[in-house]
Amino acid sequence: MKNHLPMPELSLHHLTMLQADPLSLIDAAAAGGFDYCGIRIVPPAPTDVLPDVVGNPALVREIDQRLRSRNVRLLDIEAIWLRPETDVAALVPALEVGHRLGARQVLVVGFDDDLGRLLDNFCKLCQAAARLQMSVALEFITYCTIGTLAQAHWLVQRSEQPNARLLIDALQFFRSGAKSEDLAAIDPMLLPYMQLCDGPLVGPVSVDERRVEARTARLLPGEGQLPLAGLLAALPKGIPISVEAPTLRLAHLPFDEQARIVGDATRKFFADLNSTI
Repeated sequence: MKNHLPMPELSLHHLTMLQADPLSLIDAAAAGGFDYCGIRIVPPAPTDVLPDVVGNPALVREIDQRLRSRNVRLLDIEAIWLRPETDVAALVPALEVGHRLGARQVLVVGFDDDLGRLLDNFCKLCQAAARLQMSVALEFITYCTIGTLAQAHWLVQRSEQPNARLLIDALQFFRSGAKSEDLAAIDPMLLPYMQLCDGPLVGPVSVDERRVEARTARLLPGEGQLPLAGLLAALPKGIPISVEAPTLRLAHLPFDEQARIVGDATRKFFADLNSTI
């Protein structure tokens, strides 16, 4: 008899439909059958423009009410890019909003070539998040300072922060050259959730092309050639799966319809995995 893999809890990552405001994203997550969503409330770069959630208590209350009424939970808040100019104290209000809305995780990216300063800011952020019962999940991105699994693991271990975690993004994982068996050296407790998408087996070479692929040209789970089955088998069982699959192919559709397509494709992908076990 085949061993059945239960369907994991699914989260709709904000980058999958970045043009959606937080309330529309929650509605879309509900329409697509997602258990969670993740909301981008911290601009990754100073030039990025986002709705001001942190400075708008009325909107925070409305987001909280919408999450409850749609039976969708908040998995993470993002995206804190630790840059040379990062002031961790200025990020505390964003962490407080995440805590108020029930987020479990804070997603961060290392983007500072001064590793001493980067480590210091990461530690400070972990300590601030710990006071709010949140973990800090470090995502490695091939076009950032922390661009490999080994670099991310080093930073998390060196921080010695009990709430420091690693975040595996399927696309960045394989584009960095990592293999599923590399995860055998990682404490499973460091891997609270992961980001799932698909793509061609061979990716673009230049930084600009890799950035475009990551932001606008991912494939839905099961549509590409990435060895996702092996990656999922190497990760802790039962962790939430955040579907991060932005694609211009769907961008013209209403948000709810996009989410239904993404959710259906992801559930079919897991059903197909079960059929091959």
